[in-house]
Amino acid sequence: MGKSDDRGGRPARSSVWLLDDGRRQAPSRRGAHPSPSGLDRDVITRTTVRLLDQDGPAKFSMRRLAAELNVTAMSVYWYVDTKDDLLELAVDAAYGELRLPEVPEPGAVEGASVDWRALLRATAGEYRGLLVRHPWLSALAGHFLNIGPRSLEFSRTVHQIIRWTGVPAYGQTGAISAVFQFVYGFGTIEGHFRQRCAEAGVSQDEFHREAMRTIAGTPSAAPMLDDVSEMMAARAGDTVEEMREADFVFALELLVAGIEAMAARGRGGAGGDAAP
Repeated sequence: MGKSDDRGGRPARSSVWLLDDGRRQAPSRRGAHPSPSGLDRDVITRTTVRLLDQDGPAKFSMRRLAAELNVTAMSVYWYVDTKDDLLELAVDAAYGELRLPEVPEPGAVEGASVDWRALLRATAGEYRGLLVRHPWLSALAGHFLNIGPRSLEFSRTVHQIIRWTGVPAYGQTGAISAVFQFVYGFGTIEGHFRQRCAEAGVSQDEFHREAMRTIAGTPSAAPMLDDVSEMMAARAGDTVEEMREADFVFALELLVAGIEAMAARGRGGAGGDAAP
């Protein structure tokens, strides 16, 4: 199925979800290898997520995972064929942490309406929090297809919310991209900054102050600091977290306002929140 990769001539795998139903407990390549007692795919996936949180993808290996589970690496391969399969399962497991709202199907109940703005804000905040908790997630989510059941549930919820905005069908994917690619970038940067501070053993505020002192003391960078000093002084909040929260809320409100404007344009300027 597809061309061979560069690591032994095995066919390149597009997604673990396209090869089985994601719940396989039987071996695919090592039928003679006995299943170790107490081990299953869910346990392996949860442990993978924990190790990725702890060490990041660069240090993750099947050997390290097997040691953490107190089994042989061959035992892990009873449940997954490749390391990439396991990383893809970990991505979908992380998406399962999202607390997604129930969003009714537009038009399913005559006269029904939802507060799509509140739903969009809440879902965007959930996604941001997920990316911050798991700094490894954004890179892996960008690598894989994200067609596991939890990933698809997230996508379905987002699509349902956007359909309630009244944005014309041709613009709905653009609206989704505007909001959730923004959140993807924002959460990724926030998560990496937090991780960098933790690794350095300093608080976010200490790291920020030191960075500003360094910039101020660098002649080539000082003019840039002068240009943004007024903007920084007007920025809401005294701590890095407060400033970041204010930025996120303001940016998200800009996007909500943009969606409202585009929905109104699609209705010819009429008001209301009718679903498309």
